[in-house]
Order: sequence, then C-alpha cells, then structure tokens
Amino acid sequence: QVQLVESGGGLVQAGGPLRLSCAASGTVSRISAMSWYRQAPGKQRELVAIITRDDRINYAQSVKGRFTISRDNARNTVYLQADSLQPEDTAVYYCNVGGFDYSGTFTNYWGQGTQVTVSS
Repeated sequence: QVQLVESGGGLVQAGGPLRLSCAASGTVSRISAMSWYRQAPGKQRELVAIITRDDRINYAQSVKGRFTISRDNARNTVYLQADSLQPEDTAVYYCNVGGFDYSGTFTNYWGQGTQVTVSS
C-alpha cells in the first residue's frame, strides 16, 4: 500500500507562483509514472503534467511554458512548479502515482488533493 501526501497549495495572485509537492510512502517496489491532475468546479478532472521514471515529460497545452514537473526518485517525490498562474488555473490539484509491489502487481494511487486558488 502507498500513501501520497500533497502540500504547497494555497491562494496566490494572478501572475504569481506556487510549488506543489507529493511524497509517496509505504510498501512499494518501484514507482513508475508520476503525474498531476486538476479538477475545477463543474469540470472533469484533467491531466496537467506527467513524468516517467526516465524523465520523459508531457504537459497539457494550457500549462506548457508555465508549469514544470520534476521528480526525485530517491525521495519518491514529484513536484509541480506553477508559474504565471491565472484565475483559470484555480482547481483542486491531485497527485497520481503508479507503483509496483514486490509481487509485480501494478496499482494507481491518488493523493487527497490540494486547493489552488488564483485571484485576479
């Protein structure tokens, strides 16, 4: 079982930055892809950014050039540096991690979510 603890959300003015962190702990043999999703009120959850274990990265078009995803494999932690935030970035941000246990079983894990609110 893996637990994900997110931090770094909050209230920020438009144009400002935030840095989100998500640390994975528990019984896991290997963590594969790590990603961030977000869900705004009344909208579906959407992928923001994903990073594979060998650092291949993809971003949603809406955040390209403003957000940066990175990971620290030694700490089983994924980060999201969000710059030039806009009101439309307001959402609950969720960490998602894929992990293999020692029997080779793959499981997808979700964090509890952290609120990001951007004021205009």
